[in-house]
Amino acid sequence: METPDKRQILEETTDFLYEESELLSDREYENWLTMLADDISYKMLIVRNLSARSGRPDYLEGELDLSWFDEGKDTIGKRVQQIATGQHWAEAPPSRTTRMLSNIRIHDIKHNDDYLEVLVRYNFVINRNRNEVNEDSLFGKKIDVLVKREKWQIKSRKVYINQPVILLGNLSFFI
Repeated sequence: METPDKRQILEETTDFLYEESELLSDREYENWLTMLADDISYKMLIVRNLSARSGRPDYLEGELDLSWFDEGKDTIGKRVQQIATGQHWAEAPPSRTTRMLSNIRIHDIKHNDDYLEVLVRYNFVINRNRNEVNEDSLFGKKIDVLVKREKWQIKSRKVYINQPVILLGNLSFFI
């Protein structure tokens, strides 16, 4: 595989992330699943409020720390199957979501004969509306490892939300 230049990689990964956002907002979950690598690690880390003097990181990130979720493709696939049944009570009625991405930046590129691997960081806002009165927003950043073999896929995703307390009624939609 020939190494594309960084500008081309940024353009491809940006298009890929925009397509992913669109699929999720349009509830095209089966198509979205094809964008995930079989060995994906998908986590949303818990943030904590600390004094500046603590010297400790804001986010709980380590082997023994907790996450809001820590999933692989099997559990994500089961969630998609459950939503498809129409019996997913936390998504009745289904959430309407809009995703906005910004500051998409490539931080690392690894290349060999078989694949291209890219570390990309970006900011996001997700707005969710359900019923007439339920409206929520999440703000934060994502750090993804994207892999390109025949097509781009998400190999790893870490979601860092700004909110230390999630005030949503549920966290049933995909971040």
